[in-house]
Amino acid sequence: MPLLAELVPMSTEWLYLAAAVLFIVGIRDLSSAETARRGNMLAACGMLLAIVGTMQHPLILQWGWIVVGMVAGGVIGLMMAVFMPMTAMPERIAIVNGLGGAASGLVGICEVIRHVIMRPEGSTASGFSAFHVGVAGLEIMFGALTFTGSMVAFGKLKGLISSKPMTYPGQNVVNVLWMLAMVCLIVGLVTEDLDPVFFFVLAGMALLFGVMFVLPIGGADMPVVIAMLNAYSGLAAAATGFVLSNKVLIIAGALDGSSGLLLSLLMCRAMNRSLTNVLFGAVGGASSGVSGGDELQGEPQSISTVEAAERLFDARRVIIVPGYGMAAAGAHFAIRELADLLKERGISVKYAIHPVAGRMPGHMNVLLADANVPYDDLIEMDVINPEFAETDVALVMGANDICNPAARTAEGSPIYGMPILDVDHAAQVIVIKRSMSPGFAGIPNELFVAPNCAMLFGDGKEVAEQLIETLSL
Repeated sequence: MPLLAELVPMSTEWLYLAAAVLFIVGIRDLSSAETARRGNMLAACGMLLAIVGTMQHPLILQWGWIVVGMVAGGVIGLMMAVFMPMTAMPERIAIVNGLGGAASGLVGICEVIRHVIMRPEGSTASGFSAFHVGVAGLEIMFGALTFTGSMVAFGKLKGLISSKPMTYPGQNVVNVLWMLAMVCLIVGLVTEDLDPVFFFVLAGMALLFGVMFVLPIGGADMPVVIAMLNAYSGLAAAATGFVLSNKVLIIAGALDGSSGLLLSLLMCRAMNRSLTNVLFGAVGGASSGVSGGDELQGEPQSISTVEAAERLFDARRVIIVPGYGMAAAGAHFAIRELADLLKERGISVKYAIHPVAGRMPGHMNVLLADANVPYDDLIEMDVINPEFAETDVALVMGANDICNPAARTAEGSPIYGMPILDVDHAAQVIVIKRSMSPGFAGIPNELFVAPNCAMLFGDGKEVAEQLIETLSL
C-alpha cells in the first residue's frame, strides 16, 4: 500500500466526491465579487484533494517524477501569480488554457501509444475499447487545438500578433472542412480502417486548426475566444477522464466545459451578437494611431487637467466608467485614490461596469478589487444606466466601444444593438484617452464630439495623478 494511503485513510472515491463538491461550490461563489476569493480558495482545495486521491492509485509505484512535476508547476504558478501584473490577467488565462489543453493532448497520445500502438500484433488492448479510442481522439483533437489557439490569443492580447482579423476568401469553408476531416480521422481510427499512426496526423491537424480558428477573429472578441477555448480545454479534460477512468477529471472537465460555453453565450448576448458571428464574422480590429475623428460630425472639445478637476470638484454625483485603457495604463490605483478624494469632499462616486469591458469577463472587477475599491461601489450596467441622467459628471477612463452611442443608431456597424453604458445621458462627460482613435470594433466614437463631452488627452495614469494633485491643493 502506498505511503500516502496510510497517511490519508479516506478512500479515493470519497476524496473525489469531496473535490467535486468543492469545485461546484467554488464556481457558485465565483458568481459574486464578495465571495469570489472564497470560491477560488474552495476550488483550489478541491484540486488538492483530487491530487491526493489520485496519488493513492495502486499503479503509481514511484513518485519521483510526479513530485518533480508538482514542484516545478507550483514554482511556475507562484511566479506567474506574484510577478505578472493584474493588467496581464487575460494573457495569463490564455496561457493556462493552452497548457491545460496541451496536458490533455499529451496524455491522450501517451495512452494511445501504450494501449494501441505498442500492443502486440493480433492482441486486444486490455480495457481500451473502441469507445476509448474515440474519446482519446477527441482528447487529442481538443487538447491540441486549445493549445495553439490559446497561444494565438495570447499573441493578440499581448500585441505580438495584429488584433485585426486575418482572413482570406473561403476561410470559414476551409475551417469547417478541416474540422470535418479531423472528425473523419477519428471515425476511421475507431473502426480500425486507419493505421494508428493517424493519431499523430490528427494531432498535427488539430495544432494547425487552433491557429486557423483564432487568427480570423478580431481583438475585440478575444474575451469570447478565451471563454470558448476554456470550454475546449474542459472537454479535453473530460475526455481524459474517460480514457483514464478517472471520475474527478470527468466532473471537473464537464464543469469547465459547460461554464466556458455559458460564459461565451452570456458575453455574446451582452454584445447583442451571436456566437457564430463572433467566431466566423471577422469583426473588428483595433487600429492604433488611426485618427478616426475625420468621420465624426463635429469637433471634440479638449480641456485641461485644471478644468477637469474644477468640474469634478463642483459635482455632487460622479460615475467612473473604466475600460481597457485604464488597465493598459495601470491607472486603477490612481483612479481609486482620486475617488477617495472626491468622497472626502462629500461627492457620491460609483463605478459603472460593462459586462465585456476590458479583455476578459470580469477584467474591470479584478483590477478594481486589486486596487481595494469597495465591492459595493462596482455597479453592473443594467443597474447603473438609469442613474446617468441624474449624474453631474461621468468620468470615462480608457473605455470606448462600451459607451459609444453609435450602438443605438448605426445600423450595420459591428456594435449596432449592443447594450452600452448610457454615459452620454450625464450632465457632463470627461473622457481620459490618449487620442481620438477608435476602439477594438474599429469605428469612431460619437460620444467624443457630443456637446456635453470633453476630452482630456494623455496617459491615463499620469492624468489621474495630475487630477489627484490638483484636487489636493
